[in-house]
Amino acid sequence: MTSPTSPRFLVHPSPVGDVIIVTTDEGVVTLHPFDGPLGAELERVALALRELPVPVESDAAPGDAATVVARVAAEQLDEYFDGERRIFDLPLDWRLVRGFTRAALEAVCDIPYGETAGYGEVAISAGSPRAARAVGTACATTPFSIVVPVHRVVRADGSLGEYGGRPDVKQYLIDLERAAGV
Repeated sequence: MTSPTSPRFLVHPSPVGDVIIVTTDEGVVTLHPFDGPLGAELERVALALRELPVPVESDAAPGDAATVVARVAAEQLDEYFDGERRIFDLPLDWRLVRGFTRAALEAVCDIPYGETAGYGEVAISAGSPRAARAVGTACATTPFSIVVPVHRVVRADGSLGEYGGRPDVKQYLIDLERAAGV
């Protein structure tokens, strides 16, 4: 039996800015665009995981599961931004997600590429029709951005709403998908 490796991280450039990818032996534990210093982002992730992720490049064992998943995630992000990928095929490590938030995020995964759904529609899909606000909270606090397409969740009136304080990124992702054709 192999012992678990430390969480790994990779910072990957994208059209929406740098994306931090943090993986464990179980899969992607967090993936999202970030602003600000990398050190502050790593501290936030380390607090949640109770362990500081180490850079993918610094490890002597390039074939460990966490490293492999980080590299595959970076490749799939590139394919997505190039319009070649519509569905991410990555294992997700849900350890930072609890309760209804997980149900909501799993329901978000069912929104087809290039389409949007309202918070209320996602709440119904997640099994709690009156939980539209909770869906908003789940989307706002998701550790998985882009690969769990919370950018496809919009307000009931069709307006975008927020996206981690970056509605311009949300608009970019929606426009990217619509331009790629459905």
